[in-house]
Amino acid sequence: MARRCDLTGKTVQTGNNVSHANNKTRRRFLPNLQETVMLSEVLGNVRLRLSTRAIRTLEHNGGLDAFLLGQSDRKLTVEGLALKRRLERAIAKKEAKAA
Repeated sequence: MARRCDLTGKTVQTGNNVSHANNKTRRRFLPNLQETVMLSEVLGNVRLRLSTRAIRTLEHNGGLDAFLLGQSDRKLTVEGLALKRRLERAIAKKEAKAA
């Protein structure tokens, strides 16, 4: 499984460990990914692998549905875009049923 956030696309970064003697060795900065179950008002429970920053952003924006509908397609990953399309179809279906 890739070390990548399902919504924001945050992934592994690389850099250097620098010692007191200024020796440089390569290292990896891993994102803090968490397996979470997010509650969607339309879709119900959705299992995602998110970075902690993405979880905070979702809570700040009012939940999963509000985040996905407010985010442009360019900024979402493939998984996030598929989830957004699924959400839009579910909302359209719910509105058609109510009318």
